[in-house]
Amino acid sequence: MKTRFLLVGLLLPLCIFAQDCNCASDFQWLKETFEKNDAGFAYALDRVGEKAYENHNNSFLEKVKAIKDSNACVTALREWLLFFRSGHLGIRELNPVAQEELGQAAILAQYKDSERVEVDVDAFTQYLSEKETMDYEGIWVSEPYKIGIKKMEDTYVGFIIEADGAYWTQGQVKLKINADGSCEYYMRDHSPQYFDRTELLDGAYFKAGFITLEREFPKVSAGEEVTRYFKTMSANKPYFEQLDENTTYIRIPTFQGNEKRTIDSVIFANKVALTSSPNFIIDIRNNGGGSDRSYSELLSLMYTNPIRTPAVLLYSTPLNNQRMLDFIEDPKYDFTDSEKKWARTSYEKLSKRLGEFVNVDSTDLEITTYPEILPNPKNVAILINENNGSTAEQFLLAAKQSRKVKLYGTTTQGVLDISNMYFVKSPCGDFELGYSLSKSLRIPAMAIDDKGIQPDYYMDPNIPSHNWIGFVQDYLNGME
Repeated sequence: MKTRFLLVGLLLPLCIFAQDCNCASDFQWLKETFEKNDAGFAYALDRVGEKAYENHNNSFLEKVKAIKDSNACVTALREWLLFFRSGHLGIRELNPVAQEELGQAAILAQYKDSERVEVDVDAFTQYLSEKETMDYEGIWVSEPYKIGIKKMEDTYVGFIIEADGAYWTQGQVKLKINADGSCEYYMRDHSPQYFDRTELLDGAYFKAGFITLEREFPKVSAGEEVTRYFKTMSANKPYFEQLDENTTYIRIPTFQGNEKRTIDSVIFANKVALTSSPNFIIDIRNNGGGSDRSYSELLSLMYTNPIRTPAVLLYSTPLNNQRMLDFIEDPKYDFTDSEKKWARTSYEKLSKRLGEFVNVDSTDLEITTYPEILPNPKNVAILINENNGSTAEQFLLAAKQSRKVKLYGTTTQGVLDISNMYFVKSPCGDFELGYSLSKSLRIPAMAIDDKGIQPDYYMDPNIPSHNWIGFVQDYLNGME
């Protein structure tokens, strides 16, 4: 039994500090809690050295003493954490509903000073209708936003035309495309995301990293592959397609535990097609992880030989071991009676070995078998990219052991070795710290963190991302 989580999303702004709290006290608690409980702390310290860590702490001690704003404090605490690794750690607002309860007026006040531009939308629309060339200028949509993009000197500026009327209002700057093609995109909480490059897909879609916008005006008809790509990247649920008589396709946007039933239902509903077609494409691009339980039925389709998975060691502390009790008591985990029994046994084992790394399972190596090797599919292609991490990478390590499987795409994120996230509340009640409880026995011989998993077939920049499905489909058909 192994369960992995990945912190996905953005750090949300805190509303106010508690009355007797400040950024310095938040930082002190965060530092002590992380040092005592995070499974990767000592591993990171061994790699970077104690002197580097001492210098890191000294610089932040001075910084947090001067911080009075809660948003600036969150940013500083996040920067401190990133010293250790890029994934399976983070900070999130304790109560996401709290900001909503402030009311529209308070939210508007919080973001009233955000950059804005004055554009006459009617005049801009008329200008677009007369324009002969096609570039980023236009009116674009991505629910709940309608965004105008207008060139201003050397920069394309995206401004809000329509939005929710609270977090974003008309005229506020939502994105910027710089002369070098890089992009700044501002999320719901106005925090920036930076992307090295942007793409225009058939003039109909705009892509920057995980952000995709559809052109509303002037309307442009996209080709079949671009339309399919937009559907693929904007999907939030798994779905199945029969691409041709030889090739089936499943899109899996996430392995979050609550998606297991949906993933399984898609497989079961299309089992005949999946097991009668020689080629099978699994698209997990931008899948940031979730729970190992979610992909077992996928593995059964591609299985050829026993799957060997090194165990993980759990770092035993009173705080960390509480998660086992959470598994038993919290209905959100949806544990079965047998899984709860495992959690109780694991809790008792961990509690006897505080301060140690403990293997709560019976062996250092888990070997998974399935009852049969299916004649079809014969060739399994998994599409991957740099946004695959955590459980998505664990799935790939298991899938790669099948003789049927090849990976197509770009190197994954590399956030797997230190995992099993747990969230704990700060004493001031203004945020939760997410840190990791486990370390893989793959370390150091086959470390994934900060390296990622490389594809068997590299999809170089000459193969646009919207062509990947068709490219792999043609390649697999050529193998017949």
